[in-house]
Amino acid sequence: MKSTTNQRPVAIWLFVCCVAIFAMVILGGVTRLTGSGLSMVKWEPITGVFPPMNQAEWNAVFELYQHSPQYKKVNSHFNLEEFKSIFWFEYLHRILGRLIGILFLLPMLFFIATRQVSRKLSPKLVAMFVLGGLQGLLGWYMVKSGLVDNPQVSQYRLAAHFGLAVVVYGYIFWVALGLFFQREPGRDSGGARQILGFSRVVTGLIFITLLSGAFVAGLRAGFAYNTFPLMNGQLIPDGIFRLVPLWTNFFENIATVQFDHRVLATLLFFLIPIFWWRSRKFELSSRVRVGIYLLLGALLLQVTLGISTLLLHVPISLASAHQGGGLLLFTAALFVLHQLTMASKPQVSGE
Repeated sequence: MKSTTNQRPVAIWLFVCCVAIFAMVILGGVTRLTGSGLSMVKWEPITGVFPPMNQAEWNAVFELYQHSPQYKKVNSHFNLEEFKSIFWFEYLHRILGRLIGILFLLPMLFFIATRQVSRKLSPKLVAMFVLGGLQGLLGWYMVKSGLVDNPQVSQYRLAAHFGLAVVVYGYIFWVALGLFFQREPGRDSGGARQILGFSRVVTGLIFITLLSGAFVAGLRAGFAYNTFPLMNGQLIPDGIFRLVPLWTNFFENIATVQFDHRVLATLLFFLIPIFWWRSRKFELSSRVRVGIYLLLGALLLQVTLGISTLLLHVPISLASAHQGGGLLLFTAALFVLHQLTMASKPQVSGE
């Protein structure tokens, strides 16, 4: 079996893929915020690599768009140049997705062919690639929901699309960490075991908060109740349970969806500092210590971005930064969780 040190080139490649996926998430947020996601009404995963190359092709693509609900109900005033301004965001989003597929597939085949990965790792890499392909299909499934009658994608499909992106990103990042880092010697694993469960709770809650943010985005709930900490002068706004059946309020009621996101973010605002405070009682590796401080920093940044985005009525720059900040917070939590998990394992002789 290859050692962790020998597999560091594989880890670095996986980290590069994570950076590319991070950029994809940011670009996807900008695409959604600019209303560009429905500008391309056809999905051609193989032949649709090149954009329109001449005036006739641009006219043909624009004509297709003119039959879409978004053009008829929202952008009927658009001319060709205005259409181009939203087309390019969605086009770049789809092209980056294809490039990420190539960035992953070709090195994977090379590393497997040259036996630079272990037998245990190879199926994981294949699973990553399959999940990436499913993410592309899910993205088109999401876009289709906005091409029928309502010129807005389903918040359920948006949350699924974003959630799968986070899962793929997290899986690749986790495997890369295992290949890149070795356990720091001379550390008692008892302290790591004491806060490992707490770290799992924090990481899970961050993921749930990210998903709730996707529902906020899908319902454009960020454009409502643009005050903080109160919502229309109330701590708990009226009408959060007005929909029937009850469970639909958590996914379809704008007031409830934004309130839930605030509650989850507030829980993290208190929970992560408590996690930091509790961790100070135990002997932990320097990497875990650094990771926890990075987690605190990412939390402060994300809360600042979230409140600023809300108060300023969702400017594109801040809203996209807020989405990236959420993934950054998740990254820090995964790093801490991975290091604690590795430190919690019994140390074998010679390690």
